[in-house]
Amino acid sequence: MAYSMRIGIGYDIHRFDDQSGQLKLGGVTIPHARRLAGHSDADVLLHAITDALLGAIGAPDLGELFPPSDPTYRQADSRWFVEQACRRVHQAGWQVGNVDTTVVTDTPTLTPHKAKMRQAISRLLKVHVSAVSVKAKTTEGLPPATQGISAQAVVLLTKGRGNKRRRQGSRRPIHLRPGR
Repeated sequence: MAYSMRIGIGYDIHRFDDQSGQLKLGGVTIPHARRLAGHSDADVLLHAITDALLGAIGAPDLGELFPPSDPTYRQADSRWFVEQACRRVHQAGWQVGNVDTTVVTDTPTLTPHKAKMRQAISRLLKVHVSAVSVKAKTTEGLPPATQGISAQAVVLLTKGRGNKRRRQGSRRPIHLRPGR
């Protein structure tokens, strides 16, 4: 029996830029002395989520779809990348079940910003905030330590409404239960 769910994993890392600017993380601007270097706004958390969404449907990754060599995406808002990935997910007949993320950085401290990041991500993914997890970890002095930020994301997709598989010859939808 085939289950109607898929899982995608995403990862991204960016170093800090020597210039001051806005640090964007999870769709939220966080006060910090340094910004992340990148072709777009370098939001590593949204980049990891985008790659997880794309991976779950077997699509090309972020860098392949929106290459940094293309000036169109220069300083692009990473929320747009997530929206484009969600559009592809929905076109393929899937919807986001939940997303679990981890951000690794020694600076800045993310605990005061995690709730706002969860809310911003839930709005982008069109899921309840309870379906979004944002965890923060430090490197304990190991790389990238204060040199940058990395993020990981795992996304669970489920078949969208109206797309439930039906048993051959049956008019009732299949309802999956734990252990089956």
